[in-house]
Amino acid sequence: MPSVMLRFYEELNDFLPTGKRRRDFALACRPESSVKSVIEDLGVPHTEVDLLLVNGRSVGFDERLQDGDRVSVYPRFESFDIGPTSKVRPEPLRQTRFALDVHLGKLARLLRMFGFDSSYRAPLEDGELVRQALKEQRIVLSRDRGLLKRRAVTHGYLVRSEIPRVQAVEIIGRFDLSRRISLFSRCMSCNAPLQNVEKSVVRTMLPAFVSDNHEQFSRCPGCAKLYWQGTHWEHMKRLADDVIEAASGSGA
Repeated sequence: MPSVMLRFYEELNDFLPTGKRRRDFALACRPESSVKSVIEDLGVPHTEVDLLLVNGRSVGFDERLQDGDRVSVYPRFESFDIGPTSKVRPEPLRQTRFALDVHLGKLARLLRMFGFDSSYRAPLEDGELVRQALKEQRIVLSRDRGLLKRRAVTHGYLVRSEIPRVQAVEIIGRFDLSRRISLFSRCMSCNAPLQNVEKSVVRTMLPAFVSDNHEQFSRCPGCAKLYWQGTHWEHMKRLADDVIEAASGSGA
């Protein structure tokens, strides 16, 4: 049986057993195995990988491995463009849009609060989620490794934390989004961009105490939900400030 030498770098080691982390290790594989099948058999979703080198040469996921090959596997490079070097995906997404699986509803609301286009619908079958992500050029966010191993998923990220607030810090840091935050610019319920609306237009829809104490309002053109800077807004603003501070501290 052929044997290849592998080395995974940076956060990709999180997916590996302790004995295989941050070191070269030999692996027996089936003849003519693809790079994709080898790395995913080890538990690393292909969507986490941005550069593959086989014997120092950049290759795609379909590269067939030979006995004695040396494979280096790298995660996303955030500080510089490796487009001319990497062959693992056709091109980067020019806009950051997300499609979240059924288990990440609270994270979807938080990302919308920060102004990021985040599609979420429950229930939604995994295949339909992947088709939507491809059609709308969205990054799939999931805690399911199996979903991200699907060949059709070209851009995706495995969310590590189980806590929505920490998940938001994780996503903002991972995709370097701190400078692109636009708080309360998108409907947290249906994802549509909010529109400013005159108080006179919505006055009859407002509770008396809101009408008496607030002058600025936004309305969702999708679900018609109204937003204003009340006590709930103040609570969410404190939450947003905490997330932004934590993301900045993590190197975002």
